Amino acid sequence: MDFKEIYEREKRRFFLKSSACGIGSIALAQLMSQETEAKSNSLGSVNPFAPKAPHFAPKAKNVIFIFMAGGPSQLDLFEPKPELQKLDKKPVPESFLKRLNDPFLKSTAQVMATPRKFKKYGKAGFDFSDFVPHMGSCADDLCIIRSVKTDASNHHPAQLLMNCGSTMFDRPSMGAWATYGLGSESKNLPGYVVLHSNSGKGVDGGSSLWTSGILPSSYRGVTFRSRGEAILYLNNPNRINQVSQKQRIQTINNLNRLQFEKTGDPEITSRIASYELAFRMQMAAPELLDFKNETKETMKMYGIDNKKTNWFGSNALLARRMVERGVRFVQLYHSTWDDHSNLNKNLKTNCEMTDLPYAGLINDLKQRGLFDETLVIWGTEFGRTPMNEVRRGLNPGKEGRDHHPFCFNTIMAGGGFKPGFIYGKTDELGFNITENPVHVHDLHATILHTLGFDHTKLVVKHKGLDYRLTGVEGKVIKDLLT
Repeated sequence: MDFKEIYEREKRRFFLKSSACGIGSIALAQLMSQETEAKSNSLGSVNPFAPKAPHFAPKAKNVIFIFMAGGPSQLDLFEPKPELQKLDKKPVPESFLKRLNDPFLKSTAQVMATPRKFKKYGKAGFDFSDFVPHMGSCADDLCIIRSVKTDASNHHPAQLLMNCGSTMFDRPSMGAWATYGLGSESKNLPGYVVLHSNSGKGVDGGSSLWTSGILPSSYRGVTFRSRGEAILYLNNPNRINQVSQKQRIQTINNLNRLQFEKTGDPEITSRIASYELAFRMQMAAPELLDFKNETKETMKMYGIDNKKTNWFGSNALLARRMVERGVRFVQLYHSTWDDHSNLNKNLKTNCEMTDLPYAGLINDLKQRGLFDETLVIWGTEFGRTPMNEVRRGLNPGKEGRDHHPFCFNTIMAGGGFKPGFIYGKTDELGFNITENPVHVHDLHATILHTLGFDHTKLVVKHKGLDYRLTGVEGKVIKDLLT
């Protein structure tokens, strides 16, 4: 019996045990009489991260999701539009406004060209701006989706949708679904880890973006700090050694098992697993976080020797070390790309932090033979408009762009996605999709497919309803896959 079956059984037992005395007690007795074999296998010893078989053979074993919170401008990084240059600082053409039929787009809106210079990279000649030359050098390894669209135009709900498949709270994140369905190949580290760079600015969605939601709490993302002590309270206090610590954990877990026998609450098994994992991490984490055995060439590849790239580069290297050790899902958050003003200055700062380490991660995974089985996602919650943001006035040199949910870029690398491939098109101003739209649900369905899942069957029942990452929508975009 796998963990999912045990979890569902214990939920039923908990309900019956706590329901009306007569019927509940009779039903519980019948249930227990049918489950002597399951009872002999103590739930306290079940590992929620034990590797599980997917629905079919996967292309990707691990995921590194680089989430650029705030909405980087696709028009200034990956998608040059000559028409914007022609119409710069002019009102959006009336004919274009009529075609859009968008009541929120004012006739006084001014087109804003990019000051960036673009260059073609790779065999297919993909365009990358002068702010991301290192990403450009990886062009032949990248699958660029130019036609992603979302349903939300504010940060928190849009980030929830991209990370959890819904704008509502308490829905499991993609990382939680992945580890719930596949488990983890790492015995001494969490199956799902969250890293932050530039975290002083925060992520709008906060911890709701890596929640386990309705799934057991074991599947929630474990946050590693980017500065100082990476894992708080990892080291034992004075006079507490490994032997006494192990005895303490065993005693606590025995008490939890006794409580479980009384209540049948499945969350107790998550608590037991967390204590046991925390103890194993005390041995494994120091080695994981120590880069002393990495070569100088590798450190330079990630930009760890550079003050501008050190923060993000350290997290990117740590992500590689994690998947190397079997961690299933690693998420890197970098904030914030929300450039309503000072776009040119702010975009330059963020690109200087992330461009080199991103390329370093791709190249490092390739040279270690991990690229094909690791899916690296570069994504965000929405894009930016082709028009100038006027909320703070028209200040030359301080222009910005507003939120744009109708089309933006997501970049996939490795893990079964086609390399050197662009999918989808937008109109001449980059306002709407004209070819091959990809909704967030479609993106999630395709990611789960590369992990070996039929997204319609990766389901959990909760309060009488079936829940899944893609809701009631989503289709696999097979044209994106090898």
